[in-house]
Amino acid sequence: MAAIVERKLESKPERVISGRSRRFWNNKTLLLMCLPAIAFFIVFAYLPMPGLYLAFINYNYSDGIFKSAFVAFDNFRFLVINGDLWRLSFNTVAYNLVFIVLGNVLQIFVAILLNEIRKKWFKKVSQTIMFLPHFISAVLIGLIAYNILSYDYGFLNGVLQSLGMEPVKAYSNPSVWPFIIVLTYLWQSTGYGSIVYFAAIMGLDNEIIEASEIDGANAFQRIIYIIIPWLKPTFIILMLFSLGGILKGNFGLFFNLVGANNTALYATTDIIETYVFRSLMTNFNFSLGSAVSLYQSVFGFIIVITANWLVRKASPENSLF
Repeated sequence: MAAIVERKLESKPERVISGRSRRFWNNKTLLLMCLPAIAFFIVFAYLPMPGLYLAFINYNYSDGIFKSAFVAFDNFRFLVINGDLWRLSFNTVAYNLVFIVLGNVLQIFVAILLNEIRKKWFKKVSQTIMFLPHFISAVLIGLIAYNILSYDYGFLNGVLQSLGMEPVKAYSNPSVWPFIIVLTYLWQSTGYGSIVYFAAIMGLDNEIIEASEIDGANAFQRIIYIIIPWLKPTFIILMLFSLGGILKGNFGLFFNLVGANNTALYATTDIIETYVFRSLMTNFNFSLGSAVSLYQSVFGFIIVITANWLVRKASPENSLF
């Protein structure tokens, strides 16, 4: 009897190994498709991690990373004392929250509208027109905004003056820029971002829609009770992904719309990226830049973990892990 038990114990790992090997072999195509993504994250996310040490040293080009003087948290004073950390963080987080919430809501709205269009040619034309802003560079967007809002030569003031009204000094009025920046971002990103939600709607079983129509549901009821609940997991996943970069601002958009040296607008438009660029433009320092990046990454990590924990409590099947 003891010999039989011993043989079973010895053979169990072999069966486990063979079972794992069989699963790998059966899913070899999917694993091969994942290899580029795995390689990407290894090369660009995990291998550079020792470079975080830069945030705690006074980097010297001749000494290299690991021979430069260790200064602990002195590099973080660059943001805390000199850069008004609270204002920069608040502006960055506030803008990103608005981008994430309004962006996803509008993307869902556009995806549902596209799904309700019955003419295929009109649907394709609409998609093409809405995708175009995504491919316009931030430099060109800034130029368009300047030609519209310029005090002396802008289109807006030209129209106002022709109507006998006073011109608007947009580039010296900080209160209007949150609306301008948010509207510009939504205009540029909504069409392209709706692709994911539209693809999710396309994955909905047509039999469910047909059954609802037989039961007498109208278009509005189908959207409220079938399509929107169907999009809930996609919405949650995209929100969690976006929260990881909530402290990383859209530098290209802010820099080209506002500029880096317009002090009149700092109160409402200055974010971490524009401040770092402005501060390090004349005296670049790897250590200060690494300290800022580490602060953003740790903050984003905490936000994602917290948000995922809340999602797991409310809806476990929709959490990331």
